[in-house]
Amino acid sequence: MDKDLEAGSQNSPAANNHAPSKEYVDNDLSFHAVKAVDIQVRNLSVDIDVSSTAASALPLSFRRRLDPSSNTIKTILHDVSANMRNGSLTAILGGSGSGKTTLLHALSHRISGSRLRITGKILYNGDPQISRTRNAYVMQRDVLVPTLTVRETLLYAAELRLPPPTTAKERQQVVEDVILELGLKECANTRIGNNIHKGCSGGEKRRTSLGVQMLANPSVLFLDEVTTGLDAASAFQLIKTLKLLASKGRTIIVTIHQPRSEIWGLFDALVLLSGGAAVYSGSIKDCLLYFDDIGYPLPAFVNPAEFLVDLAAVDNRSADLEQESSARVEALKRAWRQASNNRLSWVADEKSVNELLPVTDPPGKRHAYRGRQIRVLTARTFKITYRDPMGMAGSLVEAFTMAIITGWIFLKLDGSLAGIRSRQGALYTASSLQGYLILIFETYRLTIDIELFDREYAERVVGVSSFLISRRLARVLAEDLPVPLIYSIIFYFMVGFDAHASQFFIFFAVNLLLHYIAVNLAMLCVSVSRNFAGASLIGNMAYTLQSLGCGYFVQSNQIPIWMRWLKWTAYVFYGLGALAANEFVGHTSNPAGRVYDCPASGGASDPVCEQYTGAYVMRSLGFPQDWIMKPILTLLGFVIAFYIGAGVVLRYKRVGIGISRARRTDLDTSLGKEDLTAHSLDDSRNVTVSLQKYGLDIQKRGRSFKKSETKAILKPIDTVFEPGVLNVIMGPSGSGKTSLLNLMANRLHDTISTAYQPSGAMMFNSAVPSPEVVRSTCSYVCQDDDALLPCLTVRENLRFAAGLRLPSHFSKAEKCQRAESVLLKLGLRDCADNLVGDDLVKGISGGEKRRVTIAIQILTEPRILLLDEPTSGLDAFTASSIMTVLRGLAEEGRTLILTIHQARSDLFNHFGNILLLARGGSPVFAGKGSDMLPHFASLGFRCPTATNPADFALDLITVNLQQASLEASSREKVRSLIIEWDTNNQTILKQSAATPQPNILSDPFTLGSLIRAPAPFTTAFPILLHRSLLNLARSPPALIARTTQVLGFATILTLFFAPLKHDTYSIQTRLGFIQEFEALYFVGMLQNVAVFPAEKSVFEREHDDGAYGVPAFFLTYTVLELPFEIFTSFFFALLTVIAAGLPRTVSLFFIVAFNCFAIVNIGESVGIMFITLFRHTGFAVNIMATVLSLANIMGG
Repeated sequence: MDKDLEAGSQNSPAANNHAPSKEYVDNDLSFHAVKAVDIQVRNLSVDIDVSSTAASALPLSFRRRLDPSSNTIKTILHDVSANMRNGSLTAILGGSGSGKTTLLHALSHRISGSRLRITGKILYNGDPQISRTRNAYVMQRDVLVPTLTVRETLLYAAELRLPPPTTAKERQQVVEDVILELGLKECANTRIGNNIHKGCSGGEKRRTSLGVQMLANPSVLFLDEVTTGLDAASAFQLIKTLKLLASKGRTIIVTIHQPRSEIWGLFDALVLLSGGAAVYSGSIKDCLLYFDDIGYPLPAFVNPAEFLVDLAAVDNRSADLEQESSARVEALKRAWRQASNNRLSWVADEKSVNELLPVTDPPGKRHAYRGRQIRVLTARTFKITYRDPMGMAGSLVEAFTMAIITGWIFLKLDGSLAGIRSRQGALYTASSLQGYLILIFETYRLTIDIELFDREYAERVVGVSSFLISRRLARVLAEDLPVPLIYSIIFYFMVGFDAHASQFFIFFAVNLLLHYIAVNLAMLCVSVSRNFAGASLIGNMAYTLQSLGCGYFVQSNQIPIWMRWLKWTAYVFYGLGALAANEFVGHTSNPAGRVYDCPASGGASDPVCEQYTGAYVMRSLGFPQDWIMKPILTLLGFVIAFYIGAGVVLRYKRVGIGISRARRTDLDTSLGKEDLTAHSLDDSRNVTVSLQKYGLDIQKRGRSFKKSETKAILKPIDTVFEPGVLNVIMGPSGSGKTSLLNLMANRLHDTISTAYQPSGAMMFNSAVPSPEVVRSTCSYVCQDDDALLPCLTVRENLRFAAGLRLPSHFSKAEKCQRAESVLLKLGLRDCADNLVGDDLVKGISGGEKRRVTIAIQILTEPRILLLDEPTSGLDAFTASSIMTVLRGLAEEGRTLILTIHQARSDLFNHFGNILLLARGGSPVFAGKGSDMLPHFASLGFRCPTATNPADFALDLITVNLQQASLEASSREKVRSLIIEWDTNNQTILKQSAATPQPNILSDPFTLGSLIRAPAPFTTAFPILLHRSLLNLARSPPALIARTTQVLGFATILTLFFAPLKHDTYSIQTRLGFIQEFEALYFVGMLQNVAVFPAEKSVFEREHDDGAYGVPAFFLTYTVLELPFEIFTSFFFALLTVIAAGLPRTVSLFFIVAFNCFAIVNIGESVGIMFITLFRHTGFAVNIMATVLSLANIMGG
């Protein structure tokens, strides 16, 4: 470790008045006082059953009797004890996978499940129930609304979280204080953004998430890796803010990975974990003395946090290191077990017993009342809806398009028998199809929106009824009234229904009620299943029951007796009945109802004209005569019933997370721990990357698609990135670091609303590379780890990646060996056979996912490696090991360019070149790392000898936004540094430039030889197919999405129509039976929407890496779908031909099976086309549903 940090430093020393840390001051946040809460943890253990789903249902004793050698119980935490006093800031430290997040989940009572066994005690002022304590939890993942600005997000959070006595002015003041305290002033009016529409940086989102929870003004605050993604200056100020909040009586507990040395002194207590067990738990001031007493003194000028994490980590990069470090860790555990009994005795001499009574705030004082909740949620949802023009346009365009085209199909119907029959079809279209389209879209939209509700409901910030009511109130004027009104006005008058006001408004009222039924049914579906595959299955099956029970496709008296009663539970039955009565028998005094154009002259009394009377039509459809108000009231009952049902399920169904199972293998992963030196590297193939006036502007287009003001993201940059050293880009959040890497890697693509405008030049060895050369020579490690397949193990992800990315001259064994060597080099041995996992299935830790992503990119030994925050989310030991690997890759002649937020103190001397960016993308320094401190010293800013130079630089260029006076002075200082660099950078660049090599590659021909071709189709296709099959086999939701839609539809169809009869009345039933086959279009579409977007996301990331081409992906997806489509088609034919009663011939069986296969396949193809065409999946769903509906109607 480097000698640049003072042991146990409490504050950053300042050698002169320019020390940046002196600028940070404490603001007095405008929070009310909280009740003090002390937390005691005693002998806490958490065990998980990692057996298969089927086996886990059996008692453990029975499983061991069947297989005595099996051990399916994995210990995550073992016998952890700790004290967290009120007014204290406690840090939980440890390596990746040490149990930090699990401990935090257990303390906050956010961990539960049938596979978990939790033992021990957790007491809050002596009370085991945390529900009586006002608490808040900041998760690792930011759950924010992308279309809201930072200030709006915090204002809505304050409205919901601050207790009722606070006034609107006080809430506003608290929000402004939090914005200043968290350094969010410059992005306060910036939208949060997402992967489609760029907004705040990752660090700004992280601080916004913290601000949301701070506004709850909790007595206990839990924070999981709160500094991940923040630069060192922001992380330091954030922890200072937490220290300030803790000093006012709160109990704050944080997990943290890489705290800078100044942060160490801000903590009051520490829990140090290793392998799920504590190796220290107590006061921070006694910590270093304890380790010194047991033989582990802290070296001088070393960051204490980094020292302790290294001390408690097991190094499995080699057998010798693993044996040595494992023995040390076991000794630390034993030592702490012996010492903990005396050190953890509870001392309660500072507080009286009365002051430490359990906290029992009245419910009304812990969050906003229901009235305020509804008001705030309504305003927020309205703003979200308004700012999603594609979503709004999808609903309105769908209503307008459906009305125009269906109205055109049924244009001006006459009174003939064909016209009467067409009127029935028009009424059915109005009563069912329009509502079904709304059901599909709302189901998809809710699967996205429900995540925010789940978080706020778990925090007891909002109630179920408030959420349900506000969602509809916000959309009354935006969607709920306009959509059915637009459809009713256009469709009603185009068809030629009677132009009576009362008849039209009944038509509109029925459509309005059906609209509300659809959205409430969608809410019920999503409350049962949070993923689209499950929710759409429930919704589609429910709609199938509705459409068959309504009496249109199969007459009510033709439905089998055991299913006939279901018509009374079908809301489409009542909707169609009300519309039919409104058209055929309503608004007339004639007992025969309305009489249409009978060719006979006898009128309604003539038997020939009976079929032309409304009464006859009502009887043929199985509806009573007086059937308008009763079904309307029944429809209103359905609206209420679905609303109550959704509320009950949301109230009582817990949303949990699964635990993935670790696969067992006999493979000896301790072998083959060689370095990544499989092929020698020729110096002539080194690449020096130079940027000349390299900048980036972004131009947003407004709603009218006119060009708006251009915003500069990166100011012109001149710098050189050399091979053989680490080239580091540093800067505060919002400085454009990630944008620069994306620009260099050709990962910025224009959209309809956004245009990127690069300027200047990027050159490889003084030659401008083509996009193909850039793609072939550069590998890019993104911040996100979403290209990993969640249901594959770490080893499987690496092996499949090696098969796709390594050159074809590698044998399969060589590719596997390369994957194994990279796996071991990055310290992934212990989790090699664990599933990666995702949001629904817990797998490896966040730090381990980061390492897997890096491992995949270094498989190909790229000439240039771009890494966006490679150490973000990693503990100090793992970060150090990864940086060691990256240095080794650089020393082999590669050009490594990485952004970094919080650099360990011992890493700075390894930084070859540094590009330092201020917020707004302005360069402040670009040159050799060894020249950075002298440059700033020449300007009067000297780095104290006991300060981490990386932290010093970030502090120096960070604008302090907490107080107006400090903001002005720090902004002026940063501005002067930018101007100074603009003036002098050419001289420094000349000194920093690499000496030209005589054999350096620079001519276009040699550059072109570096182009790496994607894996050929013959190589990629079998690998992709194998990978997809393995991932699918372990993903029950994906299997459900691909199979149950057709199977469920066929089952319901058969139950309603079997057995088909041969009398006159059955002719219409048989026609309805055949026509129902067209609904399979929607089945194919829903299957595609449930599966294809995730598959497409992985493909796009790998295609950007140049791994393989479109044909291999498309054929893999197709081949994977075909067996499911064929199997379900034969099952469909089996039920519809054999069970329902169609002629039982071989030819008809295969005709029905082929029709099912073709229709489902077409639905999937339409899904692929529109989801590929539109990045807004919700809009694509609306357009697809409209297109397929029209195809359905055009089928007759």
